[in-house]
Amino acid sequence: MTFKVDLNCDMGESYGVYKLGQDEEILNYVSSANIACGFHAGDPATMRKTVRMALEKDVAIGAHPGFQDLQGFGRRNLQLTAIEIYELVVYQIGALNAFVKAEGGLLQHVKAHGALYNMAAKDAVYAEAIAEAVYDVNPALILFGLAGSELITAGNDIGLRTASEVFSDRNYEADGTLTPRSEPNALITDADAAIARVVRMVKENKVHTAQGTEVELKADTICIHGDGVNALAFAEKISKSLKDADITPMKVSEIV
Repeated sequence: MTFKVDLNCDMGESYGVYKLGQDEEILNYVSSANIACGFHAGDPATMRKTVRMALEKDVAIGAHPGFQDLQGFGRRNLQLTAIEIYELVVYQIGALNAFVKAEGGLLQHVKAHGALYNMAAKDAVYAEAIAEAVYDVNPALILFGLAGSELITAGNDIGLRTASEVFSDRNYEADGTLTPRSEPNALITDADAAIARVVRMVKENKVHTAQGTEVELKADTICIHGDGVNALAFAEKISKSLKDADITPMKVSEIV
């Protein structure tokens, strides 16, 4: 039996003279790119460049909106109203979509970044505000969300196609959420262990948690991070390992 899954990576996170990631090289190994929209990272020049590179390599493009928090890289929890969440997501989708349209492409999906993503995974108000923003901009867009989270529920309830996301390099809690980055065991640094977990999540829809229990989840798309020291090597290795395990990476629009 052959399985299908999307392989996505957060990209376009350079800003001005500050360079982050190996986007051009990693694009050779992923099927979807989540491009920062200027609030937590990125800038207009980086957005345009990353969109161009993704289109050249036939990688699907998604907007990656986050909190307006460059200093914290969008990873600090901010308390905003539902209206504020809605507006910042609409704003950022619109910014990236303009570059995608100008370059002759189509926007495939939206994936919230960092703290915004994690808060919306648990908070129905945040999740609904994000889903409404995506739907109002374009109901054909696919909403990415942590598997089993409020984001997936909100997207489904409003009528969006949703993609349940799992993480290759993050530990999970017993409730299915990601282990906070503030915890020492949040990240999985052993590439082979991370890949073995991913293969099991795709094929068996299960993952072991930090508490030693097991949770069920759906895996439509796998997130790899592009800002790590070994990000490129890991992207190449996981792409090959998935194929070796009879898992075919493809754009999420062909799966959900």
